[in-house]
Amino acid sequence: MKKEKLYFASDYQEGAHPRILKRLEETNLIQSPGYGTDNICESARERIRIACGCPEAAVHFLVGGTQTNATVIDALLRAYEGVIAPDSGHISLHEAGAVEAGGHKVLSIPHQLGKITAEAVEACCKVYEEDLNHEHMVKPGMVYISQPTEYGTLYSLSELTAMSEVCRRKKMPLYVDGARLAYALACEKNDVTLEDLARLCDVFYIGGTKCGAMLGEAVVIPEPELLPHFFTIMKQHGALLAKGRMLGIQFDVLFEDGLYGTIGKTALAAADKIRLCLDSNGYKLAFDSPTNQIFVSLGEEAYDRLSQLVEFSFWEKAANGRTIVRLATSWATTEEDVEKLMAALEIIKRR
Repeated sequence: MKKEKLYFASDYQEGAHPRILKRLEETNLIQSPGYGTDNICESARERIRIACGCPEAAVHFLVGGTQTNATVIDALLRAYEGVIAPDSGHISLHEAGAVEAGGHKVLSIPHQLGKITAEAVEACCKVYEEDLNHEHMVKPGMVYISQPTEYGTLYSLSELTAMSEVCRRKKMPLYVDGARLAYALACEKNDVTLEDLARLCDVFYIGGTKCGAMLGEAVVIPEPELLPHFFTIMKQHGALLAKGRMLGIQFDVLFEDGLYGTIGKTALAAADKIRLCLDSNGYKLAFDSPTNQIFVSLGEEAYDRLSQLVEFSFWEKAANGRTIVRLATSWATTEEDVEKLMAALEIIKRR
């Protein structure tokens, strides 16, 4: 198939890591029970428990990020509760109202480069608690954040610890969306480990779709009694794959020998190289993000020229009339494509 453009629009444009494809082929004709009850899924669960330092954790494999978020949030909340989230959060913007369709309101609060603070969460709860009409309002029932955020930024260990402390004081579950978690774990500026997530969060998920798997996400519940019927809730939400071993195989490979912790390094190296090229050629970076997402501010002419050569993601219109676009690298980004992208960026600036 002829490749007419360079593809930097997202980090899930490729299929799956070669080792996953190899294992899928090797196990293709094995007969096994369905719905993730097979031995391969159990092996993957055990590898994840070890990596998280949480031997008692429940681990469930779901088909995708939106299904995962909608399922977990619905499982954690009571009928009258909503979820506090940054107004830039994936559930706030890019999941087509999936959480609201499940009967829960997203209580969006302002973000700073994709992040919210423990103080902002506490203030949101205080507004509800001190309103004399709060019985007529949606009660804050949990907190949703992403690691990395939608802006490619990272919560530090101290920030996550503070968030966890507020949530536990308010008796609200803390849920972390880890769709791009591999790119956080591989980043030199990151100081949050899987063990930290298991210790500080009530539920989090380990992203597969964007991190080398064909599809699938792994939900980790450090204290299984928190959601004792999660399997049933998964099925209600259409998030349970009948051929569950297809997901288990992928996570078994990703956690076989630490692959998940290193798979993001290629993406980060490529992103750093692209940022240097943008900077040296006079482009304006819109946000300072250390992971695999690069945000650049473009004028109309540069936007038009770049769009002819490169597939990228529209992010937002800036107040000054410029357009902010996102370039994303992945575990499979090649050096050849990075060089071609940098050449295209240089040509556009010279014109």
